[in-house]
Amino acid sequence: MAPGPVRAALRRALREVRYVEAVRPRQARGLVRDVYREAERDFGILAPPIALHSAAPDVLAAAWVLLRESLVADGRTGRADRETVASAVSAANSCPYCVEVHAMALGALGREEAAAAIAGGDPVAIANPGTRALAAWARGTAPLPRAVSPAAAAELTAVAVAFHYLNRMVSVFLKPSPLPEHIPAAARAKAKALLGFLLKPGEAPAAGRSLAHLRPAAGDSPEWTVPGSVLAEGFVRAAAVFEAAGERVLAPRVRELVRRELKAWNGEPPGPDRSWAEPALAELPPSERPAARFALLAAKAAYRVDAGVVEAVRLEWTDDRRLIEAASWAAFTAAAEMGGRLAFRP
Repeated sequence: MAPGPVRAALRRALREVRYVEAVRPRQARGLVRDVYREAERDFGILAPPIALHSAAPDVLAAAWVLLRESLVADGRTGRADRETVASAVSAANSCPYCVEVHAMALGALGREEAAAAIAGGDPVAIANPGTRALAAWARGTAPLPRAVSPAAAAELTAVAVAFHYLNRMVSVFLKPSPLPEHIPAAARAKAKALLGFLLKPGEAPAAGRSLAHLRPAAGDSPEWTVPGSVLAEGFVRAAAVFEAAGERVLAPRVRELVRRELKAWNGEPPGPDRSWAEPALAELPPSERPAARFALLAAKAAYRVDAGVVEAVRLEWTDDRRLIEAASWAAFTAAAEMGGRLAFRP
């Protein structure tokens, strides 16, 4: 667990969550309290990318299951390889917050050169061929090396899917950096090095414990999982939560439009602004377009969601829970699509 001052500083960072109000730890009750406590114990901190979900407790638990069981829990792969995937996916998704955090963790685990290359936008400059190949696979530009076993491939794919999800939620609800804005540019490098050292991962906790926060669910596990594994069960349970959240808040035509647009998308940035979304939105009734615009942007270009897009849907979604539910459905639908495209073998 991170030292007390670091935990306190990161708890204060919850005040900087945008558009919704994160539940403060002292005010947390029930499922929110249980997830918060487990996150601080197993991840070391109550990370704002998890706490931002707290207006929707079941979605909070699902997001935590994705992060814990993919990145944090014990398994066949090492934390450094997992952090490489997390950093590379975050860079591909233009999520500077997640790049900064996970490049810090990667550097603290002894891969400073790889962390600098990924954070600098030049992963091909990574000297170690194994790390370079893993980063290329995570970005979707190369297949996974043959030496990686099916069980290890499943763990690494779980990390990729989790961060495709979290990158989108972070881009909507958090600022570009985990460090306070008042820290001067000259001091930021030292601050990041210190934070990375303090947050260096410790011993991995046992897999599967977070699944108790979610009800068992019917449905097929993702093709990339090992049948019957903790990851398979965890992702089925989480997917059911996200799907139910979308059904509560988004019209069927909106969900179908987002799915169709994702299927036809090559994963590249869709355009320099938001104009690419308008032709698809025009087929919907005007009353459904604000929600569809928010969901489509959250899925394909979350960094394009701004206060105007949120204000338009706030006319309908007056509580924080509905905003989180809509964003989480769009983000996970996109993450599942991107994860399913990752190539396992040449």
